Amino acid sequence: MINATSSFFDLHSKYSLSFYKFHHFLQLLQNILQLISMSRPGNKIIQAKLVLLGDMGTGKTSLALRFVKGQFFQNQEPTIGAAFFTQILSLSEATVKFDIWDTAGQERYHSLAPMYYRGAAAAIVVYDISSIDTFVRAKKWVQELQRHGSQKLVMALVANKCDLEPKREVETEDGEQFAQENGMFYMETSAKTAENINELFYEIGRRLARAFPSKPPGITLRNEIPGGGRKFFCCST
Repeated sequence: MINATSSFFDLHSKYSLSFYKFHHFLQLLQNILQLISMSRPGNKIIQAKLVLLGDMGTGKTSLALRFVKGQFFQNQEPTIGAAFFTQILSLSEATVKFDIWDTAGQERYHSLAPMYYRGAAAAIVVYDISSIDTFVRAKKWVQELQRHGSQKLVMALVANKCDLEPKREVETEDGEQFAQENGMFYMETSAKTAENINELFYEIGRRLARAFPSKPPGITLRNEIPGGGRKFFCCST
């Protein structure tokens, strides 16, 4: 019995190590491919600060996780303070490395938001199509960005959770009209089904490449390939 148990753990350790090596190899291969892409002659490299704003429960963290890691969790825990992600996109116009700040939606963290959106090159304001209250709150976030953000800030109004169509409280036309009136582009997404998630960030990347031929606030041009990931920044209440 002892020998059998020992053999099981030896076998488990062997395959766990093999899986770890394979996963490490895939990460290394991805970095090499990104390096080749970023090394193309004449390829512009943009590092852009992007902030996610919106009420708690609208799916901001789920949007970021779906984009960065391709993951979705049905019961996502609320963000405390802010979370940080990075991801690289290779576009025909440029290679864009996003530094993504996912802010907490709770009212008690509202005073911290300027610390994260100050100097940002792009902002995503998120609301839940099944909650009119989150749409009202999204409008207030847009007004705050307009008062304190850069004039060249690329802004997207995102109607998330479009998989909840039967429970819709905010019509598409209302979101589109508000976005148009405030110089934003509008997109409906679902982090659950991944609908329009990549399209959202690719559109932001293209707009950044067109809007910023030179270095503005929130953008750095450099040759660097950091790995994607998430870090948490917690604050006492």
